[in-house]
Amino acid sequence: MLTDPDVHEPTARPTRTNLSGRLGTGAIVFMVIAAAAPLTVVGGNVPLAIAGGPGAGAPVGFALASLVLLVFAVGFVTMTPHVPQAGAFYAYATRGLGDRVGVGTAAVALVAYTAIQVGVYGYLGWAVNDVLHTFGGPSLPWWVWALAALGIVAFLGYRHIDLSSKVLGVALVLEIAVVLVLDAGIFARGGAHGVTVESFTPHAAFSGPLGVAVLFAITGFIGFEATAVFRDEARDPERTIPRATYLAVLIIGGFYTLSCWALVLAAGTEDAPAVAQKTLDGQGNMLMDTAQAYVGTALRDVMQVLLLSSLFACVLSFHNVIARYTFTLARKDLLPARLGVVHPRHHSPSVSSVVQTVTALVLVVCCAVAGLDPLVGVFGSMAGVATVGMILLMLITSFAVVAFFAREARLSSGRVWQTRIAPLLAVAGLLTALWLVFSNFTLVTGVGVGASVVLGVIPFLALVAGLVRGPKGARGSG
Repeated sequence: MLTDPDVHEPTARPTRTNLSGRLGTGAIVFMVIAAAAPLTVVGGNVPLAIAGGPGAGAPVGFALASLVLLVFAVGFVTMTPHVPQAGAFYAYATRGLGDRVGVGTAAVALVAYTAIQVGVYGYLGWAVNDVLHTFGGPSLPWWVWALAALGIVAFLGYRHIDLSSKVLGVALVLEIAVVLVLDAGIFARGGAHGVTVESFTPHAAFSGPLGVAVLFAITGFIGFEATAVFRDEARDPERTIPRATYLAVLIIGGFYTLSCWALVLAAGTEDAPAVAQKTLDGQGNMLMDTAQAYVGTALRDVMQVLLLSSLFACVLSFHNVIARYTFTLARKDLLPARLGVVHPRHHSPSVSSVVQTVTALVLVVCCAVAGLDPLVGVFGSMAGVATVGMILLMLITSFAVVAFFAREARLSSGRVWQTRIAPLLAVAGLLTALWLVFSNFTLVTGVGVGASVVLGVIPFLALVAGLVRGPKGARGSG
């Protein structure tokens, strides 16, 4: 499977040594939002935020999470012109905090993205069975559908990024469109008791644990750094990456906040927590039932099918991100050189893509052999690992921004907000988010306290392993 006559060995000097592409702002935004899987978040995270959080005030949690990420993006974007290589958080950590911290950051990123990708494969396998059951189709083990999706992802991921971006673009437009149609239907009909802004009042926001809503909102932003991962394939990185970053956060955050508010209005501000709880208890589906009530059975059926495309777009996006991480690390001599090969015809990180496929295959098969439940055992657990990992990555990056501009004072002249204040505010917000995650970790993972503790420390173990390993030249150095 690793042999391809079109791929040159590193020693043979491939005719094309770097990744390239003409991705514009829109294409990169598609990649990021596809990784966020907006339809999946609206159908899954929103009911969790409403039922476990402040009920009708849950939209405030999504708005606050968006604000934290916007503040984080200020420093991230300001440093972008000074980070010429791809690799996203790894590259920023290396530039700001040194090679050793960069390696630790890369280890966390690989663990976090691999975990969430495997988790989504579990969710996708379950969702396909659920849709087929609805339409009277056969019921097969979840891993059958997961492996089928994995094969398609392998095909697309091996080829040029433009092909993946087109597939993701179509899937993304459809899933956002169908939710916006539902939102419009709810607002047009006035919801259960009229359109009000009660959800955004202090009374509603603090009627329950607002932190839980913020927690589940943040998990919906996983994949946020993909704007910088595709730097080498962007048309004009210094302009495209900042624009894509801000647009992605604003679109994702606005979409989540609006849709959460719409679902609260549809159920009624008083009844929304009970309706959401029925979803968690398996006695209903807040999103699908609302779609049927407000816009009809046809849209509900379409939405169920688009949930599958949403999940597929998500795993494809994560596949591309992981492949480019390993490609960049190989080019830095942190992984075998073979992973840094560019396919001469597809202009893709083909070997890294194949290795990522094999890794995902092994992990999915292990989950299947272990008999894990696709939602709790696979998706819930892996989402927990990924959430901790992503917050940790953003924390390190914020510290890297502060350290870099403190060292390069001439570059920060007249930009105190971008280089000092915003990154430090992001640190405060992200530390709060990390505390919220650990305070409510069993809600994310769906498993017991003991297992949740093990899952929660995995990203930190990856960080320590990377710090100890360090770059080749730094091994054994203080």
